[in-house]
Amino acid sequence: MVIRDPEEGQQMQKREKSFGIQMLSVQPDTKPKGCAGCNRKIKDRYLLKALDKYWHEDCLKCACCDCRLGEVGSTLYTKANLILCRRDYLRLFGVTGNCAACSKLIPAFEMVMRAKENVYHLDCFACQLCNQRFCVGDKFFLKNNMILCQTDYEEGLMKEGYAPQVR
Repeated sequence: MVIRDPEEGQQMQKREKSFGIQMLSVQPDTKPKGCAGCNRKIKDRYLLKALDKYWHEDCLKCACCDCRLGEVGSTLYTKANLILCRRDYLRLFGVTGNCAACSKLIPAFEMVMRAKENVYHLDCFACQLCNQRFCVGDKFFLKNNMILCQTDYEEGLMKEGYAPQVR
């Protein structure tokens, strides 16, 4: 697991810090370590090591949703003295944008499709002439900043003065 402290803009690369989180087996012959979350001794079979501190598995949690960070993925984030899961980090600090098809807001935590510099809601990623939705691996074309299926793209190439209208 990795802890990151991403910053906005170009400074992100300079200030991003990654820390590994290790799940360690507690050795019975060692002195119990103190938990950074609750300040009690860790007597469990396993403990987590993150940010050069030791944690009970139940104590390393997202500050917003309270999920156990050792279970939700391989990355967690810190910012503004908060330890966060990916979803809450993006919800609080992520960059939002607008869908190139419907122009509605896309929350930072939502899955998207990209075509060059355009970003789309998953439901909006469809041929803008026939509304055919694309699946993973389907071929699509970007012509005059419009997403087209192969059929509509090829029909447009055959026509003179190709200028499709958005329906």
